[in-house]
Amino acid sequence: MKVVIAPDKFKGSLTGIEFCNIVEENILELKPNSEILKLPLADGGDGTIEVANYYLEGEFVEVIVNNPFFKPVKASYLFSENSKTAFIEMAEASGVKLLQKEELNCMEATTFGTGELIIDALEKGVKTIILGIGGSATNDCGIGMAAALGYQFLDKKGNKVIPIGKNLSEITTIDASKNHPFLIDTVFKIACDVTNPLYGKNGAAYVYAAQKGASKDEVKMLDDGLQHIAKLIEQDFKINPQNIEGAGAAGGMGIASKVFLNGELISGINLIKELARFDEHIKNADWIITGEGKLDNQTLSGKVIQGVLESAKKLNIKTAAFCGSVAINEKEISTMGISYIDSVIERALSLEDAMENSANYLNEITAKFVKEELR
Repeated sequence: MKVVIAPDKFKGSLTGIEFCNIVEENILELKPNSEILKLPLADGGDGTIEVANYYLEGEFVEVIVNNPFFKPVKASYLFSENSKTAFIEMAEASGVKLLQKEELNCMEATTFGTGELIIDALEKGVKTIILGIGGSATNDCGIGMAAALGYQFLDKKGNKVIPIGKNLSEITTIDASKNHPFLIDTVFKIACDVTNPLYGKNGAAYVYAAQKGASKDEVKMLDDGLQHIAKLIEQDFKINPQNIEGAGAAGGMGIASKVFLNGELISGINLIKELARFDEHIKNADWIITGEGKLDNQTLSGKVIQGVLESAKKLNIKTAAFCGSVAINEKEISTMGISYIDSVIERALSLEDAMENSANYLNEITAKFVKEELR
């Protein structure tokens, strides 16, 4: 009996790796001859870097870089010497998490520090960079990142434009002649789970800039700036940003990653599955056990369970979902292709009890599953 354990975290109570260990221990106790394969997953959100390191077996590198307002901040990224792969989260250098709520001001914010993290990895000999672009405090269309890497953004007088959101409309020329020489030989994979266009009512500024400190008038200014640089990008790179799904992710870092890094935008779960060689490892499995904190309608929007089900269906492998709670009905569960489901909240006395004792309840769920399905 081959069982693959491939969960997301239970946010606030269990990591994906802890979930794997609990389920494995229970299965082996009841069915000691079972073949168990642990493949924890993540969808590109918080905690993804720890899951990535499960496969990369790298080390965290600390660097002093510029924060969103050009002040020094200690940021870290994951580097694997063996595979020459780095996992960089832009939030480490350019994220909302670095600022107090009252400090948020994406008109003045830059992604320059993210570019500095990329430079550090390039100069360590990296061949592949996985870039997570969630949690940004910026709306500069990635010009800060690109400026750190040698791109020059010039105004009509030929002067360098400070690479912040409010200056996008000042740019008349993008000069790529002094780019970092290692960029061309590095593969960039971008974890991107939003589909927003670069500009317009569903674009980076109108949907996200208010959350990053912009007033209504500033949102309009930022959107005008994104439209302006989109024309320059189309002119110089022969790419229409409005045709790129996810171009507006992270204040325009979606399109910036594509044009300035020649990166490929990939959903977070698919990136982690690729890193785990998931489809290769699950062959000949009898069951895949997955799970996440809450199974609901959002699960089919790039979440871990959706990614597991897509792979399982191709190989006709049965899937069990052990979740914190379940907010969809039996028909929806069946339509998704889940063969077995159970949840912590069904056993817990309260939400607080569920959060504090999820490990104990996961033991019970696993034992019940083994007795009923792994006979």
